[in-house]
Order: sequence, then C-alpha cells, then structure tokens
Amino acid sequence: MSSANTSETFRQYLCDNVRRQGHNPARVFAGFLLAWSLFVLFWTILPPFPGLSHEGMTVLGIVLWASTMWVSSAMPVGITGISIPTLLLITRALPWENGKPPMAVIFAGFTNHVIWLCLFAFLAGAAMQLIRLDRRIALSILARLKASSVGRIIWGMFFVNIVLGFLVPAANARAATLLPVVQGICNLMGDTPEERSAKKAIVIQSLVYGSMICGMFIMTAHLPNMILVGIFDKGGFTNLNYLNWALLQLPYLGMFVLTQIWIRHYFKTSGIHIAGGEASIREKSRALGPMTLSEKTLLAVFLLAGVMFMTGKGSFIFELHRQPLGVIGLLGILLLFAPGLLPCSWKAIQEKTIWGTFLLLGGAMTMTTAMTQSGLAQWLADIIHALVTGMSWWQAVLALMVGTHVIRLGMLSNVAAVAMLAPVVFAMAPKLGLHPVAFTMLVCDTDTFAYILPTQITAAVIASGTDTFTPGDYAKAGCVSVCIAIAYGLCIMAPWYALWGMPVWDPAAPWPF
Repeated sequence: MSSANTSETFRQYLCDNVRRQGHNPARVFAGFLLAWSLFVLFWTILPPFPGLSHEGMTVLGIVLWASTMWVSSAMPVGITGISIPTLLLITRALPWENGKPPMAVIFAGFTNHVIWLCLFAFLAGAAMQLIRLDRRIALSILARLKASSVGRIIWGMFFVNIVLGFLVPAANARAATLLPVVQGICNLMGDTPEERSAKKAIVIQSLVYGSMICGMFIMTAHLPNMILVGIFDKGGFTNLNYLNWALLQLPYLGMFVLTQIWIRHYFKTSGIHIAGGEASIREKSRALGPMTLSEKTLLAVFLLAGVMFMTGKGSFIFELHRQPLGVIGLLGILLLFAPGLLPCSWKAIQEKTIWGTFLLLGGAMTMTTAMTQSGLAQWLADIIHALVTGMSWWQAVLALMVGTHVIRLGMLSNVAAVAMLAPVVFAMAPKLGLHPVAFTMLVCDTDTFAYILPTQITAAVIASGTDTFTPGDYAKAGCVSVCIAIAYGLCIMAPWYALWGMPVWDPAAPWPF
C-alpha cells in the first residue's frame, strides 16, 4: 500500500471516529487546529498587548484555547477543563516562587470547597437515578396535579423541576432525567398541527426553560452559580449560603409565568387537552408501587444535607454550624456510602456520575482564578469599561447583557461562558461605580437564558433529540424569551437585589450577609 493510500485511510479513520461520536469532522478538526494555533500565537509569538503582562498574555492564550475547544467540541469538555491547570503549569503563566510552581493557584478550582459540594450532588443524583426516585417524584407530582391539558402538564413539569433542582445538579442532568417522562407524555398525542405545536411547547418549556429557570433559584442546581459564589467569596463577599442564595434568586421563578404566557401564545396551545393523559400518568405512577426503603433512605439523606446547607455560617434561620458548604458535601458523601445504606454499587454510581461536568467545573473555576491573578480580567475590564463609560447603571447592564447573548451564540457551555465572563464583570464593577455582586449576577445570570439556538444549552440539545421542534421553531420562540429575560433582570431582579441591601447602583452598600 502506498504512503498516499495509507494517509487517506488514516484520515478516513479519524473522520469516521469523529462522526461516530456525533460531531462534524470539519468543525472538530478546524477547531482543534485553531485552538492550538491561538495558544502558541499568544504564548510565544505575539508581544504582550499594552497594559498586559507576559503572564496575562499567556493566560489569554489559554482562555482562547479552551474557548475554541468548547465551541468546536474538538475535545470533551471535561478533558478541556482538566487541561487548563496543565497548560498553566507548563507555560508558567502564573509566577513561580523559589523555583516552585504555585500549585495552590494552578489547581484552585479543584481545591475550592464548592467543587466538593457539587461532587456530593453529582453522586447523590446518580444514586437517585439508579433507584428511580427521580421518576417517582416526577410522576407523583404530575398525577397529583391531574395534568391533562398542555398548560397543566407544563406547570406540573415546572414544579417537578423545582423539586429535582434540590436533588439533581445541573440542568442537563435534570433534562436527561425528565426526557423519558416528557417523551411518554408526547407519545399520548396525535399528529394534528395543534398537537404538534403542543408537543413543541411541552418539550421546550419542560426540558429547557423550566430546567434553566429553576436552576437560578437553587445554588447547586446550576453549576455557574458555584463559579459566582467562588468569585464572591474570594472578593470578600462571604456567607452567601444555600438559603441566602435562594432568597436572592427567588423572583426568577416568576419569569416562568412570562415565558409560559409567550409560549402558549406563540404555539397556540390554550385549551388543548391530551386524551388519556391523566389516566396514563396515574397508571405509570401506580406501576412504581409503594415507596421503597432505599428511596426513603436516600430522600432522608437529601433532607439532612438540605438542613445542614441552610443552617450553616451566616444563616438567619439558625446557625447550627460554621462549616463551608463543600465540607457538608463531603460529609454527605461519607453518609451516602455507609455500608448497606443504599442498594447501588460504587461501580453503578460512578457510571451514572457526570464526571466530565465535574472536571469542566474545576477547570473553569481554575481559569477564573488565573484570569484574576495574571491581571487579564482587569485588563479586559479596562477595555470594556471604555466602551460603557458615561452610561447609567441600567444602560451598562443592558449593553453587557446583549453582548453576552451575542457571544453565547457560538458556545454550548454555560459553565465555560460564565467562567470567562464573571471575573471580567466583577473587576469592571468598581470602575463603573456599581455594586460588584449585584452587577455580576445581573450580567452573568442572563447567560443562563441563551435561548436563541438549541446548540447554546446542553438541555436544549437533549430536548432537540425528541424531534418535536425545528431549530427555526426554537429560535423564533427563543428570541422573545431572551428579551423577556433581559427585561426581567433589569425591572425585577435589580430592584429585588436593592431590597436585600445590594443596590447595583451603590458600590458602597454594606454587604448584607
């Protein structure tokens, strides 16, 4: 065989493997080459930009490398995440001391207590899926709400999302959990134009909008929340515990009312009923039988952990202990795997655990630390500051919200986007005379509602697998939903933060927690 034939065979082999993984070879290989080219260009070829140190320039190269890898799906998100500390180490992007690398900073994302809180949530969520407690909760709520119409089903799934938000971390995990339930409901419907529209509304609202909105309210239900808490904690804004977070983000649940009004109007689902829907849901719920001891045990572990989360340092209900959230998570893991407590083997649980997301979160948190330590975040903040100088607080927030949605058109990961955006916004707030926490939350929270393309949110990718809607359907509904989210942040959330002592327009306001 000639060398040309061998080369062609190997190229075909690579392309076939990429296709088997569900990706486009042209996009993947182009992204892979571009990522490494940008990394080398900013690390070794280009001189530092004015005002940016060599270390900051190198970190910028790593940020562009990671962003390109994430956008193109050239590498698994978890592998990209764990590679960020690796590149920080080999490039000496952060200053070494006495010939030794700053390992504590390089792996900061994997030593922050927040990451261990997430690990507990991931492991407990995996156990819940194995013993099918998630399915029981979903069907029980739908049965009790007598979900027979499209509206009742959507509202029922919204309450399911809230409950699962306390138990299943990450919106993509909840969407995957609810996918078979939603598909079962859609299968009860026919194929008339009205019923097809109803399916679109149910899938988009239940798997995408509901999952994302509920994630804002519960600290561990949405991984970007963890990144924000970590940044605030390092910036001196401490004691933002589980309960305080829920109170700050509570009004976001009301946004579902507005999206439901819009989706019902757009897909014209008012008055559409599902023949046999209520009976089918009741039948499936009864088929699960009585609640098992293993389900009750796992639910008790969740409830105990929830009480500990809400009564930690700074709780205004009752301060039972002063341990960080991550330590409570580690104690929860110890309890979860006590001998004989659950029927699931470690092998089964680890197979269900979203390890890639765990590595992505650790790498993303490391990247936020590196951007701050190297001066890159401050440098980017200075550039953006020049663009919004002279604007009022709401104009600055609006400009950055819109800019965020433009950037997010090409990114799948909320975690990756917030990891890049949050440190820059946090550093920019003092320059604009705005409250760092309120400003950062308003801008970064809007990233969650990237509803224009299905490829912007993993939950939307999962929902698109139902084949109930087209990208065009999703985009037309999503454009208005994004506008609703932006307006909601400015008109509802900003005054709410001010009510709790965090007025975005007052950087000197004392920290209320």
